[in-house]
Amino acid sequence: MADTAGLPARLRHVFWIGGGSGAGKSTTARRLADRYGWRLYATDEVMRDHAGRTTPEEAPFLHKFIAMDMDERWVNRSPEVMFETFHWFRGEGFGLIVEDLLRLPPEPCVIVEGFRLLPHLVKPLLAAPEHAVWLLPTPVFRQAAIRRRSVPGEGFVWKTSDPSTADRNIAERDRLFTRRLKEETERLRLRTIQVDTTMTEDDLAEQVTTAFRL
Repeated sequence: MADTAGLPARLRHVFWIGGGSGAGKSTTARRLADRYGWRLYATDEVMRDHAGRTTPEEAPFLHKFIAMDMDERWVNRSPEVMFETFHWFRGEGFGLIVEDLLRLPPEPCVIVEGFRLLPHLVKPLLAAPEHAVWLLPTPVFRQAAIRRRSVPGEGFVWKTSDPSTADRNIAERDRLFTRRLKEETERLRLRTIQVDTTMTEDDLAEQVTTAFRL
């Protein structure tokens, strides 16, 4: 990676949407990309590529996770252990996101979205604090979002021996992650938006637009 001191200037055309799972990051980023003619970079879509670009020495938690079977990942461990050892929550592979962004041309602007955008890793890259926002879903909102998207029998939890336990573990793990994001953004004085069931997709897009001062 390039010298970190020069990264904010090189990434000044990048806008960041982080946050908890099911908060509306992807939908909002896509709306803004379409509205302004920006490039969209979804961190979820490059996870497999990034996993293949790391070594066990560079990303030990990721490679331990890869070696686990589905029950070891989602059923047999406590949500607390799942949270503390989840590789993306620990920032493994974040440098590859930065590498990808540096390869893109400076025009048009880029909007980056995904839960991998941890506040303490993004803040040193910001040319302006208003270029980043984190969406923090309430538990009720996240449950509703997951229910809308899930199809019985489909999804990775159905590859476990106990999908119900896997679902509960993941929900609690993600609640812990959202709490961590709230604490970290408050400490670093970064912008957040709480997403609840009273908020429409239009409302959320407008709040993010306002946060970005567009």
